[in-house]
Amino acid sequence: MPLAAIVSKPQKPELAGILRELVSWLESHDYQYVLDPDSAAYLVGSVGVERPDLPAHKPDLVIVLGGDGTLLAAARAFARTVTPILSVNLGSLGFLTEIPLGDLYLTLQDWCDRRADVEVRSMMHAELRREGKLLHQWDALNDVVVSKGTIARMADFMVEIDQQLVAKFRADGIIVATPTGSTAYNLAANGPIVMPNVNAMLVTPICPHLLTLRPIVVPGDSSVSIHIEGVPNQTYLTVDGQEAVELMLGDNVYCCRSKYSVRLLRHTPNGVFNVLRSKLKWGER
Repeated sequence: MPLAAIVSKPQKPELAGILRELVSWLESHDYQYVLDPDSAAYLVGSVGVERPDLPAHKPDLVIVLGGDGTLLAAARAFARTVTPILSVNLGSLGFLTEIPLGDLYLTLQDWCDRRADVEVRSMMHAELRREGKLLHQWDALNDVVVSKGTIARMADFMVEIDQQLVAKFRADGIIVATPTGSTAYNLAANGPIVMPNVNAMLVTPICPHLLTLRPIVVPGDSSVSIHIEGVPNQTYLTVDGQEAVELMLGDNVYCCRSKYSVRLLRHTPNGVFNVLRSKLKWGER
């Protein structure tokens, strides 16, 4: 029997009813299912499996009920698989979770009938090295951000692209984003919007103390290196806005295109401009 993994947003009371209906639909279509702990909390008597352990169950499909943050967490958990993700928007904005709740069962039926579209999104691989040693590594769908914490002081950075010096400067931080992440923090920092299928990475300074420094779009096969030359207290590297590590003087952050990608299940191919019009009200006066 095919298996579906279900990942849900916590503290969303309406999910109790949504999950009961979803589980009933899956059972009526001969699907087994496995729940993450947040999903299991909504169903009495259910036992959840921690998200990092879900890929070991080898599901045929991942169903995400929540917002973009829930999808980002699921994408990292399943980064090293080819399992498609059906993401249902229960959040406020939903750039990635484009499927409304009303289209959930239409999309599931399309999947069962092999009619659903699968959109492939590239990921970014990031490494944190300290004193020449690999300390942490991640695969991110949106972005990797180096930024200061609560103290209103800028940090000092040196940025290299393909081992060529770009600049040394002071700023509140630096964003390295995928095309998917171009509409996330990068957009708020006045970075460019890049089509999701473009093979590129974006390097966007956050409030740099240089009027001439601007965001850069680099080829997808480039490597971006950020050297931490001066930091105030509580400066962090953050992955997809969810995982964080405090940085120290002399740390190096390396970013490049990941060998993994995320496969998003779509009921209809909406297109990035449809999303921008509906989410950001492009073209409206």
